[in-house]
Amino acid sequence: MPWTETTRPHYERRCPRYASDLTDAEWALIEPLMPAPNRIGRPRKTDLREVVNSLLYMASSGGAWRLLPKDFPPFSTVQKYFWHWRDEGLLRAINNELVMAARERRCVVS
Repeated sequence: MPWTETTRPHYERRCPRYASDLTDAEWALIEPLMPAPNRIGRPRKTDLREVVNSLLYMASSGGAWRLLPKDFPPFSTVQKYFWHWRDEGLLRAINNELVMAARERRCVVS
């Protein structure tokens, strides 16, 4: 029996797959930093949020590229984005954005 529009929301996963997955608030902070798709060439098929989740999973688990779970994009795709973002400074910008948001939140709470 196929999913219907009535049953799909009932069985929808509401929690992240892994503890390292981005929350919606964290993604809202770094999404504007993500590169825009190219206007020429093939359209992007890879979800950039899944790439970031893959990188966070790798950093938290200390696993090898080839041990990336199958529900993430292929490890070669994640590697390509990692090297490209590292070389152009995007990973440093993401880190700075998240650190500044954490500091601002801490100042408001204190």
